[in-house]
Amino acid sequence: MNDPDGCDKPALLQLGRASASLNRDLIDSGPREYAAGTAGLDDQGRVVTYTVAAGDALDAIGDRFCLANPGSVSTLNHTRVIQPGELLLLRPDSTLPWIPYFNPNSATEGYRQIPYQRAVEAMSAAAHANDLDALRSIFANDLEALFPDPAEADVIRHALAAGDLVALRQMFA
Repeated sequence: MNDPDGCDKPALLQLGRASASLNRDLIDSGPREYAAGTAGLDDQGRVVTYTVAAGDALDAIGDRFCLANPGSVSTLNHTRVIQPGELLLLRPDSTLPWIPYFNPNSATEGYRQIPYQRAVEAMSAAAHANDLDALRSIFANDLEALFPDPAEADVIRHALAAGDLVALRQMFA
């Protein structure tokens, strides 16, 4: 956990088995060294996304937005390393599902995590590109069979069938 300077009550990003939420609004204290990117706001003026600038670091981003667990941002966004220009989700919609990054919920000990993560990362890239055809192809060819319990893949299957890019971008932030 991080203790951001000047924050009385830091926000906490909560990642569950198939959900993601933020316990309070983020406070943007402004650009700074290692957190010079651009905050994206929703219609109510709340911080929702962040576009990474060159040289940015998760801890500094956490300090900028009064976020207690900035390392969770990379997990939420299905990435190991943040890159300049990358659009990070900071405020997930708790009403939409989120796909775990490290392994499916039904994975048992010894699960082959790397192929799963690569497929999830590919889904993330396709979701950010709004490429529904690529999402469907990656899911069918690479990701679907990696769920030990096929029922866990149903939420993805339904979003793909509906062409729901909003839900898919949240699932694969």
